[in-house]
Amino acid sequence: MDQIVINAKTRTETGKSVSRKLRAAGRLPAVMYNEKGEATMLDIDAVEFSKVWRTVTPTTLITLKVDGKDNLAYIQDCEYDIKTDKSLHADFHVVSGNLPIVARMKVNYVGTPAGVLAGGFLLKHVPDVTLKALPKDMPAKITADISGVKIGDVFRVKDLNLADSITVMTDKEASLISVSAGR
Repeated sequence: MDQIVINAKTRTETGKSVSRKLRAAGRLPAVMYNEKGEATMLDIDAVEFSKVWRTVTPTTLITLKVDGKDNLAYIQDCEYDIKTDKSLHADFHVVSGNLPIVARMKVNYVGTPAGVLAGGFLLKHVPDVTLKALPKDMPAKITADISGVKIGDVFRVKDLNLADSITVMTDKEASLISVSAGR
């Protein structure tokens, strides 16, 4: 996947009236936080941000180009107005790439379990797992193929096919899904 880039400019003015003027001009007020918690106020293009925000996950690493300088970042939060279908404010978390991050991620399942095709019932137990990895190693999403799960089988956290560079913080014996027999 190509690296996603968002262009930004630093800004010094704050307040509601400044934010309203930015939004009226097609810009979006934003804040960039570094690993130390220091904040930098930004001004980004609203359309450019909207296209990116709708396609990324919370663990998708993007390039935030601030005044021509590249920064690796995550979109940490976005304030969104449902009535106007527009973003009002965005928060970015810039990472150096040297420190590991911890992320809680939902597991996406693909395939129909063999036990369900034989008349069993699919039971979901743990909806998400917690991972720890360097930003470059953190997956954008977790996908698990459950087509081989038979009646009476349990698909556990340890059965996820993750890279060796990723540390799973969730109990490895925790059940993600199971297939029980029909009545």
